[in-house]
Amino acid sequence: MRKALIVGIDYYEKIGSLNGAVNDAHSVKTTLERNADGTRNFAQPNLMTSTGPGSDVTRAELREAIEQLFRDDAEVALLYFSGHGYIDGIGGYLCASDFDSEHDGLSLADIMGYANRSPAKNKVIILDSCHSGAAGGSAVSAKVAEISEGVTILTASAANQYAIETGGSGVFTSLFVDALSGSAANLVGEVTPGSVYAHVDQSLGPWSQRPIFKTNVKEFVSLRKADAPIELEKLQKLVELFQEPTTLLQLDPSYEPERTGAEDPSVPAPDPVKNADFAVLQALVRVNLVRPVSAPHMWHAAMNSKTCELTVLGQHYWSLVKQELI
Repeated sequence: MRKALIVGIDYYEKIGSLNGAVNDAHSVKTTLERNADGTRNFAQPNLMTSTGPGSDVTRAELREAIEQLFRDDAEVALLYFSGHGYIDGIGGYLCASDFDSEHDGLSLADIMGYANRSPAKNKVIILDSCHSGAAGGSAVSAKVAEISEGVTILTASAANQYAIETGGSGVFTSLFVDALSGSAANLVGEVTPGSVYAHVDQSLGPWSQRPIFKTNVKEFVSLRKADAPIELEKLQKLVELFQEPTTLLQLDPSYEPERTGAEDPSVPAPDPVKNADFAVLQALVRVNLVRPVSAPHMWHAAMNSKTCELTVLGQHYWSLVKQELI
């Protein structure tokens, strides 16, 4: 069971309202609900939004929903929040629609308490709010994080920073949705919290808001399966085509199926078996797993009887296939 609570609050009764939090919540819900192939990912996410008077998300309602999210032993319990955040000398807070001042917010320490005590296998907390980087911090030392095993936190900004909203969406959430949609996927299509953070981190300059990533896990859980850039069967051919990670695979003209008609009669004819292997090799080249040696392209390598080899990334995936990890 994969559970998600997705919260977007634009309307605030006593402080300035926002414009993009609800849009962000809907975007995250739509993306998380199903994998790229249409299969169910997070079944029926709990969506809480506040767009104006009469649609308030109160502090009490937010607290109850978060408590319910982390109450049982789900495979993944994911919290996404977009809205105002607040920080004082004690710690950070998420602001519900009825936030007035200081301690009216829902304490990040309370949220972390629910997550840290949760029996869920993976607890993922994603916050697009100002000062959200305070989540998971120690009450004793600002330099220490206190998170239980299985907890991962990804926030839009550091504890002392504001989260930027532009064009009707949070900058962080736009990158988060982009990552889930495939920008942070590995070669089998899996998007993990670590790959999401890497994508967001690389997309924000040193003077922008800085995302914060805190985790205490033995292995990353997949948040969504995007379209893989190469078929799994072709990845698995790595160990058939290359006996070792450092093997130089000898090519010859019979690998290349295309002919111009002006070739020397001594050039061997295309071999259907080698042609099939060559098609796989070219697919592996396109995802940076294989490269020709001493030739600009694979066509030249084949027609001039050169070799091809695994890239460093190719050697990594060769090892994964060899160990039956993919």
